[in-house]
Amino acid sequence: MMTIQSWALSILLFLLAHYSNQLEDNKIHSLCMGSPGIPGSPGLHGRPGQPGRDGRDGRDAPLGEKGQRGDRGEPGEPGVRGLIGDRGDPGEKGERGPAGECAVAPKSAFSAKLSDSHTMPLAIGDAVRFDKIILNEQGDYSAETGRFTCRVPGVYYFAVHATVYRSSLQFDLMKNGQAMGSYFQMFGNWSKPASLSGGTLLHLIPSDQVWVQMALGEYTGFYSSPKTDSTFIGFLVYSDWKNSAVFA
Repeated sequence: MMTIQSWALSILLFLLAHYSNQLEDNKIHSLCMGSPGIPGSPGLHGRPGQPGRDGRDGRDAPLGEKGQRGDRGEPGEPGVRGLIGDRGDPGEKGERGPAGECAVAPKSAFSAKLSDSHTMPLAIGDAVRFDKIILNEQGDYSAETGRFTCRVPGVYYFAVHATVYRSSLQFDLMKNGQAMGSYFQMFGNWSKPASLSGGTLLHLIPSDQVWVQMALGEYTGFYSSPKTDSTFIGFLVYSDWKNSAVFA
């Protein structure tokens, strides 16, 4: 015969076996219903997952039509001027350039004298031919005619230095047939030669001519020897730059 303690123990084991599954799932509706428990603390965040793979590139779309050009905007305000920078290092010296052309002032000058064996003209109006050239680089004076022909327009100075011996002398300094100056020396039975000089400034244009001309037939006392000379000189003082053919 079972005792009360053995029977009670058998009932308890049966109940434990019958409700074991419900105990695991907290689904026992009634045995001893207690109050709800206190909510637990929030759990920690889980670790981030691995990045996903990139998606496939989309297909290229066709180019759209070009839009119209927009209106030009208003100019902006000028900015503040910057500071002046430091001076740079000097550059290397360049190569020397070719020599340039240099303007040369026009020139004209001559000097001539009578030769020792020259036969003097006696007729009035003849040009005295100073036939021995001392200087005539530009060729403006002619020993064959005794005349200077202007090539460069401007102001010239002409002078005659004559030796007078055993005869009186009178000559004119001519320009284009007109006397620009007349000079005279009377012979006074001197035993030695005397001198007669004269000169003047003349303004000439191209083709003007200047020469020394005998004024009187009986006054032809031009003289020349190895010891004394009679000379005719002329030179350009200054030219008319604007009218000069040299600078045209």
